[in-house]
Amino acid sequence: MAFLAAALDRVKPSATIAVSQKARELKAKGRDVIGLGAGEPDFDTPDNVKNAAMEAIRRGETKYTPVSGIPQLREAIAAKFKRENNLDYKPEQTIVGTGGKQVLFNAFMATINPGDEVIIPAPYWVSYPEMVAICGGTSVFVEAGIATGFKLTAEALEQAITPKTKWFLFNSPSNPSGAAYTHDELKALTDVLMRHPHVWVMTDDMYEHLVYGDFTFATPAEVEPALYDRTLTINGVSKAYAMTGWRIGYAGGPLPLIKAMDMIQGQQTSGACSIAQWAAVEALNGPQDFIQTNKAIFQGRRDLVVGMLNQARGIECPSPEGAFYVYPSCKGLIGKTTPGGKVIESDQDFVTELLEAEGVAVVHGSAFGLGPNFRISYATSETLLEEACSRIQRFCGSLDD
Repeated sequence: MAFLAAALDRVKPSATIAVSQKARELKAKGRDVIGLGAGEPDFDTPDNVKNAAMEAIRRGETKYTPVSGIPQLREAIAAKFKRENNLDYKPEQTIVGTGGKQVLFNAFMATINPGDEVIIPAPYWVSYPEMVAICGGTSVFVEAGIATGFKLTAEALEQAITPKTKWFLFNSPSNPSGAAYTHDELKALTDVLMRHPHVWVMTDDMYEHLVYGDFTFATPAEVEPALYDRTLTINGVSKAYAMTGWRIGYAGGPLPLIKAMDMIQGQQTSGACSIAQWAAVEALNGPQDFIQTNKAIFQGRRDLVVGMLNQARGIECPSPEGAFYVYPSCKGLIGKTTPGGKVIESDQDFVTELLEAEGVAVVHGSAFGLGPNFRISYATSETLLEEACSRIQRFCGSLDD
C-alpha cells in the first residue's frame, strides 16, 4: 500500500520557486547569476507599517487572534473595499489568511467536489491549477494568447462554460503576463457570466495598485453589481505595500462562503500572525502616497525591459498594463542552436540554456500554461535589469539557424 496520498500525483512543484532556488544555488557556488524569477517587490516595507508592528509587540498583541482576523483589520478591509472598489462588504463578510494563497486554497477547499470544473485563463499563476487538483476539481484552461494581449475573450469564456463549471478564476493585472482588463473588457466577461448563474467568480486582485499610465483598475463585482452574491474578491498587502514576508491576504464575499472558509481555516492554521495583522491595519488605513512613487519606478523598469527585449533577436515582448512582469515570446528562436550544439526545442530549453550560458534566471512559459514564452520579473534595480537584458540580447544573438 502506498504511504503518500494519491492527491500528490496530481500536483507539480512550483516552477517559480524552483527557479529562484536554482539561482540561489548557483550564486552560492560563485556563479554570477541575475535572478529574475521572484515575484516580490525589491522595495522595503514602509516605515509607518514597520512602526505599527513594533508598537503592537510593545502593547502585547502577541496572542492568538480570531480565526478570520482581528476586528480592526476586518474593518480596515471593509473600508478599503468601499473606498477603492465601490464594494459594500460588512466586516463579517471578510476573512484574513496567511497570504492570498491560503485564502484561494480555503475557498476551493470549501466549495469544490470531485468533477467540479474551474475555468482558468492561460497563462496563469502556477499555483492555481495545483490548488484545484489538490481539492479534487478539474481545471479547464482557456488560452488567452499574445494575439489578444494575453486577455480572455468573451467568446472563449462562453465556450468553456459547462454544467459542471463551479468557478471562473480571474486575475487582473495578471501574473505572469502583466495584462490588465479595462472596464469594458471586463464588462464583456461579466455579461457572459450573467447568462450562467451557476458559475461563481473568484477574482485575484493582488496587483490592483500596480497599473501604469492612465489605466484604471476595475474588479468584477464592481463592474457588474449583480454578480456580488457569487463573487469572492481576493487581495492582500504583499505586492502594493512590499509586505511579501508578512503573509497577509484577505477576501470579501458572501457570508455563507466566508463562514465555510473560516471553519476550514480554524482546523488548519487558525488566525494569521497577530503582529502582521496589526501592520496590515496600518498599511490599509495609513498614507498611500508611496504607492504612486513605487509605481513610477516600476513603470520605468517596465519600459526599459520591454525596449531592450524587443531589440533581442527572435524575441517579441508586449508592453503590459500592470504588475511587475513581462511575458515575451521566444517563438522566433525555436529550432535554433546554441554555440555548444544544443537545439532550442522549447521555452524550457531556452531558459535552461540562458541560465547556463549567461547566468540569467527566468521562468519558462509552459509552467504558466502558455508557451513558447518566458516570464521576467522586473522587481529589481534598473542596473541589474539592463545587464540582464544585455545578456539576453547576447544569448539570442549567439544562436545559429
